[in-house]
Amino acid sequence: MEKLCYETLEKLGFDGYLLKEAPERVLQFGEGNFLRAFVDYFIDVLNEKTGFNSKVVLCQPIAPGLADMINEQEGLYTLFLRGFENGQKVNDKRVISCVSRCLNPYTDYESVLACADNPDLRYIACNTTEAGITYDPSCQFTDVPADSYPGKLTQFLYRRFEKFGKEAGKGFVILSCELIDDNGKELEKCVLKYAEQWNLGNEFTAWIKAENIFCSTLVDRIVTGYPRNEAAAICEELGYQDNIIDTGEVFGFWVIEGPDSLKKELPFEEAGLPVIICNDHKPYKQRKVRILNGAHTSFVLGAYLSGQDIVRNCMDDEVICGFMNKTIYDEIIPTLTLPKEELMSFAASVTERFKNPFIDHALLSISLNSTSKWKARVMPSLKSFVEKTGALPKCITASFAFYIAFYNGMNLTEDGLVAARPAGDEYTIKDDKPVLQFFYDHKDDDAAALVHAVCTNAEFWDEDLSEIPGFEAAVAGYLTGIKEKGAYEVMKECLN
Repeated sequence: MEKLCYETLEKLGFDGYLLKEAPERVLQFGEGNFLRAFVDYFIDVLNEKTGFNSKVVLCQPIAPGLADMINEQEGLYTLFLRGFENGQKVNDKRVISCVSRCLNPYTDYESVLACADNPDLRYIACNTTEAGITYDPSCQFTDVPADSYPGKLTQFLYRRFEKFGKEAGKGFVILSCELIDDNGKELEKCVLKYAEQWNLGNEFTAWIKAENIFCSTLVDRIVTGYPRNEAAAICEELGYQDNIIDTGEVFGFWVIEGPDSLKKELPFEEAGLPVIICNDHKPYKQRKVRILNGAHTSFVLGAYLSGQDIVRNCMDDEVICGFMNKTIYDEIIPTLTLPKEELMSFAASVTERFKNPFIDHALLSISLNSTSKWKARVMPSLKSFVEKTGALPKCITASFAFYIAFYNGMNLTEDGLVAARPAGDEYTIKDDKPVLQFFYDHKDDDAAALVHAVCTNAEFWDEDLSEIPGFEAAVAGYLTGIKEKGAYEVMKECLN
């Protein structure tokens, strides 16, 4: 079977959209599954629908990477977006042709820096993981390349400044996709620190601030990557060998914080893409964290204790799905600030995403570090609901009891805290060591004592949750119910 490339597609009579030649207007730090299923997908559609006419040159951020495989296929790869949409099972296929090549900075850094000399280059996209945007003072300007991503970016920007510094409009729109708060602003801070540390001059610093736009963004798409178990069958069906097939869910949403002028530069709306350019991305981030992530954290532990193992199967259970929906629609949405229409539409998409038949999302994998997750994703909704209504949100309060019941393990090992479901099958709780030690120390407490210990642990919550009127007593009641009747019955009671 021939390898995917333009010639192979021509031989096969491929009649889909392809863009073989175009100027490289985008530099992307990151060549992994996520960016190729997200940013590169959006740019590919922009090219087709609006004549954006741009190639993306990739730069692998760490030494072992996909550069050779990408270049062997002339930047081409097949992307499958799969899931549920409007109640229908979807399995969309697209050959992505916006990528021109992939550069390895560890074998040829000059080729990366040379991209800064390209007058057509305008955009820089990046996703170097949450740990990528860090300032490491050990990085030096003379490093080839600098170890940290912000260090590499500073070197790149300085090359651009040397080439076009006197020319207005030759800076970059920088689209940071890392999963940290204010990712664009944090990246800019690091770059400015390097500019100062390396004594690159006031003019360069002024140029960074005046000519470059560091956009904080919110990204939302589950990307499942290379389908190892299906790849051979897929290639047989495609009629070509594709070693970098990518897969993700149908749902995708990107919020870019930037000036209105970007809407014309990046015509996502014209292309009908789910990308919003606005002056504040935070309400959308709050919506995602509270509804999508908050729903996950609220129901998965109770669902697991009820005998479920996979998210998708939970959506087929009237009680568990009902509990999740009541949490979202009655207790989370009323606390949020975006227009109700937008919130309801997003909430509806959550149920479809959780039903995705192509993703076996294990409840146990979602349970990882549930203490910090409950604090970040659910606690704000609890407090906002109490503040707005003066009452306790029934399902959210019960979810705290599910969390405590799930963490009520009996045996502390190197792998984690071992507990057992009512049916007797054991599971291992994974969290920070102090959290596991705390629950182990309180393993023999009765329901009231255990709830009191957890609620008053300010190291977990940065406050005393027992001060929320009626919360501790209500949680203790739910926990007693879980121990006596089971989590499923408690969920059912919450629906009344």
